[in-house]
Amino acid sequence: MSFMSEFREFAVKGNAMDLAVGVIIGAAFGKIVDSIVKDLIMPIVGAVFGGFDFSNLFIALGPVPEGVAMTLDAVKAANVPVFAYGSFLTILLNFIILAFVVFILVRQLNRMKREAPPAAPAATPEDVILLREIRDSLKK
Repeated sequence: MSFMSEFREFAVKGNAMDLAVGVIIGAAFGKIVDSIVKDLIMPIVGAVFGGFDFSNLFIALGPVPEGVAMTLDAVKAANVPVFAYGSFLTILLNFIILAFVVFILVRQLNRMKREAPPAAPAATPEDVILLREIRDSLKK
């Protein structure tokens, strides 16, 4: 089997195509969840905690020059190394929301699936029935 025909067989298999579709939809879904977190949830969290913004939580790991505003962007622009744990918290919250949404989605899909009724057992062939009768009559 040539390399190209082997690759073509791999690429058109159902699993490879399903994986490709899943990755593409997952990337788009990730952008939606990122927007939900950044544009909808974080402003509400900020309003509840008095204007609190996770993205500006950081620890400067070096001296910050005078006159530089203590915002993450300004400190990074001044080439000061920072420990930006606020960005991590935002991404962590993003992951938790994404996991919750996927859980709800899978849960609803599982509810929608109908279990197939158990198949009726196949009828016993006539020769097996006759053999059983012979066996039972010999036992007597």
